Amino acid sequence: MRMWNIKPELMCDKHLLGEHVEIHMFVGCLNKGKSVKGYLEKGLLEIHNLNNRHKNIIIEMKKRKFNHNSSLPDYKKLKKGKVNVKENLIELKNRCEKCRKRMKLNKK
Repeated sequence: MRMWNIKPELMCDKHLLGEHVEIHMFVGCLNKGKSVKGYLEKGLLEIHNLNNRHKNIIIEMKKRKFNHNSSLPDYKKLKKGKVNVKENLIELKNRCEKCRKRMKLNKK
């Protein structure tokens, strides 16, 4: 699980929908009292930004004509975590050809 925190329009459908699901999973973990310490330490999660990130992903999902019916449950919004967007851009570009193509198209 991770938050990419890059512009949603740069992500392929798979990664966009994947991050959406993982945001819900993070909130579920937080609400069940499960530790997310490892994700915080590895720079994969910003607890305080989950709500905003979810909203931005939904906006992009709607642009792509995806259905969205899953509101984000309330959770304790702690100011914890920092995701390195620059590193994630490089990681996603190296990992996914479709994301790489979207990034190239959105540079113009």
